[in-house]
Amino acid sequence: MLDKLTLFISDYSLLVLWGALIFHLIIPISPQFHPMSFWHKFALILAEKVNTSRPYQQRLLSGSLAWALMIIPVIIVYIAAVPLIWNIPLFNLGLLLLSLEWRGVEKLCKDTIHAINKEDKSRAKETLKHWVNRDVEPLSLLGLGKASSETIILAYARTVIGVLFWYGIAGGIGAFVYRLSLELARAWSPSRDSFRPFGIPALRIQYILDFLPLKLFTLLCFIGKNIRHSFQQLQLQKKNWANKNNAGLLIIIGKKFELSLGGPVIYQGKKINRAKLGGKIAPSAIHLAQIHRFLSWRIAIWLILQSSIMVILKQGL
Repeated sequence: MLDKLTLFISDYSLLVLWGALIFHLIIPISPQFHPMSFWHKFALILAEKVNTSRPYQQRLLSGSLAWALMIIPVIIVYIAAVPLIWNIPLFNLGLLLLSLEWRGVEKLCKDTIHAINKEDKSRAKETLKHWVNRDVEPLSLLGLGKASSETIILAYARTVIGVLFWYGIAGGIGAFVYRLSLELARAWSPSRDSFRPFGIPALRIQYILDFLPLKLFTLLCFIGKNIRHSFQQLQLQKKNWANKNNAGLLIIIGKKFELSLGGPVIYQGKKINRAKLGGKIAPSAIHLAQIHRFLSWRIAIWLILQSSIMVILKQGL
């Protein structure tokens, strides 16, 4: 027993993981002062300079070079700074702390639940617009429920699960670079005409980074009730959705609660048709609360599993 306790203490990567989670939950960083918000704004400023009206291939190349310009220097600075860092575990804790967004998604969930429950569309739109690229003004109360459901599901999957996954793979810098790349994909999303094709390289890279964590989290959410029906729905609906990483998770959770997700969206005044996912019930405030509870438990299970795997690997080494 003492040997196991010594192993747990000596494995600083696990202590960093739980330390970052504790600090993140008890000392949240205000969104307007979060470094990721400044990174997002700088990405938009850069796009204004290089995403000009040029031929398709040149804009595609500009998007690739812009992504490299934003990400590669971060990695180079980290590599150069490692020998100068006096406490690597503490530094990794800081990187992981900056990468997580658990509290932010939780606040989004609570605010949207309260606004939709009170039928306060203005507040719901104001809360949601900071998290999505779609136009929120045309949304009805039912549309806000659907958009909020999708946003909460994917935000938890990326800013919590994706960050934790890449921390387990590559440490603090892995989590940090993943989150930086995620913000670039959001800032330059080619779902908007003004960022097509400029944002396609960032979206493709993010698709690759999301592939394993979202697949594994989808599998974790798949386990439980209605497995057979969820699997049938997954096979039927997944082929009609462009982003396969997102599709599985949205379909599984939509089917678990029989919620209607997907459908048409509006970007910069232009309507884009998407396939419908999940069930037939329009999400309301109570359904958002159910999704939040469901995902919170699945994240807790993920943390236990990841911590166990990290201990087992450390013991094996």
